[in-house]
Amino acid sequence: MKKILFLLLTGFAATAQILSPIQKSHPQMDDKRLAYIDTVMEEYIQKNWMVGSTTLVIKDNSVVYFKSNGYADLANKKPMTNEAIYRIMSQTKAITSVAIMQLFEQGKLRLDQPVGDFISEFATQQVLKDFNPADSSYTTEPAKRKITIRDLLSHRSGIDYAAIGSPKMQAIYAKAGIPSGLGNFNAVLLDKMKSLGRLPLAHQPGEKFTYGLNTDLLGCLVEVITGKTLEDYFKANIFEPLGMKDSYFTVPLEKSSRMPKVYTENADKQIIPWDPNFRNLDPNYPLYPHTYFSGGAGLSMSTFDYATFLQMLLNGGVYNGKQILGRRTIELMTSPQINMGNDDFGLGFSITSKKSAQLNVTSEGSYGWGGYYGTTYWVDPKEKIVALIMTQHTPNSHGDYGDKIENIIYGSLKK
Repeated sequence: MKKILFLLLTGFAATAQILSPIQKSHPQMDDKRLAYIDTVMEEYIQKNWMVGSTTLVIKDNSVVYFKSNGYADLANKKPMTNEAIYRIMSQTKAITSVAIMQLFEQGKLRLDQPVGDFISEFATQQVLKDFNPADSSYTTEPAKRKITIRDLLSHRSGIDYAAIGSPKMQAIYAKAGIPSGLGNFNAVLLDKMKSLGRLPLAHQPGEKFTYGLNTDLLGCLVEVITGKTLEDYFKANIFEPLGMKDSYFTVPLEKSSRMPKVYTENADKQIIPWDPNFRNLDPNYPLYPHTYFSGGAGLSMSTFDYATFLQMLLNGGVYNGKQILGRRTIELMTSPQINMGNDDFGLGFSITSKKSAQLNVTSEGSYGWGGYYGTTYWVDPKEKIVALIMTQHTPNSHGDYGDKIENIIYGSLKK
C-alpha cells in the first residue's frame, strides 16, 4: 500500500510540473479581481492606445489568467489569440543566459574566466578616452582588467549597444559594421564578435551597468564552446526538453500567420503600422533564413512557450521531469551582481530590490526583463507567480498598463 501511495504521489508531482494552457481558478486568487485585467486592456484598445495584447498569469504552477485582447492585425480586424507568436527581442537574453549557465554547470567555463580565453580578440582590450563626433575617430587607454563571462551576464563589461546605445558607441559600432542583433542581416556571428573585440569599451570593466551587446557575445561563446549554432543548441537543450514547440529564430512559413503585426506611433502619438524601413528594422525578419543568431534579441515565440521556460526557473530548474538547470545555479543567477538604480541586476535578469519592493507590490527578489517590441515578464519566487504581458508596439506613450496589471495581479491574492 505504501509503495502504491508513493507511486501515486510521485506520479502526481511529475504531472503537476506540466503547465496546462487552460485557465483555472485558484483558491488563493480572486477571479473577479483578476478580471480587471480585461477592463484595463479593453479600455486601452477602445481608446486606440493599444492594438492587441496577450496576458498570462501563473500561480503555483497553474494558469490562473490567459487571455488575448484586441487585434493581431488592426487593418483587417484579425483578433489577437493566445496562440500568437511574438517577436520577443531582448527576452531572448534569458534563454541565452540559461544556455551559458548550463555550460557553467558542465565545467566548460567559469564565471570569472576572461572572454579572451575563448575569443582571442577580447584578450587585450582598450577603453574609449576621447571621441571626435566629426569623423568618429577616437583615442583609447588600456583596460585595467580583462572582461569576464560574469561581466557579460551582468552587463558591466563596458560593451555598449549598436543602434540603441550611447551616441559615441553607436557611431563607433556603425563605422565598424557591428549589428544591434535586432532584425535581419547577412553576417556570421563569430566574425562580428571578433570585430567587436577589436573596438574600445565604453568604460572600464566592472565600473557600471551598461546595457549592450553582452548577450550576443554570450551566444557566440555558446557556439564556440559547443561547436553548434545557437539555434541548434537552444532546440536540443532547452526547447525540446521543455516541450516548447513555438520557439524559433526563423519562424516556419506555416506558422507565419500567427505573428501579429508590429505598430509604432506618429508625432501625434497615434498608432500606425511599423514601416519595414523604420529604424532599419523590418518586422518580417523572423520569416527570413538566418545565419546570424542573436542571443540578445533574435527569438520569436508564443506566450505559453515563454511561460513554460519561466515556470522551469521557478521550479528550481526542473520541468516535466527534465533538469534543465540546477536549483543553486538559478539562485545565483537571480542574486544581485550590480545596482542599476532602484533595482539590481543579476546574471541575466533585473531583480526587484528591497527599496523597490517597498515602493511597489512586486516582492523583493522577483526577477524579469522585457523586449524592444513591447513584451515583458517577471517571476516572483515568494508568491510563486509568473506573469507575462505581450504586445508588439513601441514606443508606447500609454505604457502604464503594465503597472496597472501588476497591481491587479497582486490585489487578487487572497492570503
